[in-house]
Amino acid sequence: MRPERLTSADDREQGSAVVDFVLVGVLVVALLLAVLQVAVYVHVRNVVVASAQEGARYAANADVPTEAGADRTLEVVGQATSVQTAAGLSCTSGQEVDDSGLVLVVVRCTGAVPSLFAALGDLLPLKATGRAVEEEP
Repeated sequence: MRPERLTSADDREQGSAVVDFVLVGVLVVALLLAVLQVAVYVHVRNVVVASAQEGARYAANADVPTEAGADRTLEVVGQATSVQTAAGLSCTSGQEVDDSGLVLVVVRCTGAVPSLFAALGDLLPLKATGRAVEEEP
């Protein structure tokens, strides 16, 4: 005769640590990726804002056409981040007159920040503006 095996509470929970680890691990990885995505967004936004300001300062020089500001901005973004990020931006430059009568060169960029999740695409919109006072020839 075989002795009957008694089941206890410990036998019913055998293997539950693996399931708990997987469930908690998925949440931790998702949280880590979300934090990394915020860091990427803030970094790219700061680079594009600084590049728009650089493009506006470049186009505000006396011997440089105003339209060159947008090209300079995309060039700086491409050097600071990647060519793909710069290709995802649309920049324009033009002149405006502020309330005090100063002529300003304004560079505006719109686009999207690349997502760490390839399936989501570029869901994070980005707008940046840079201004500089036009030099007199």
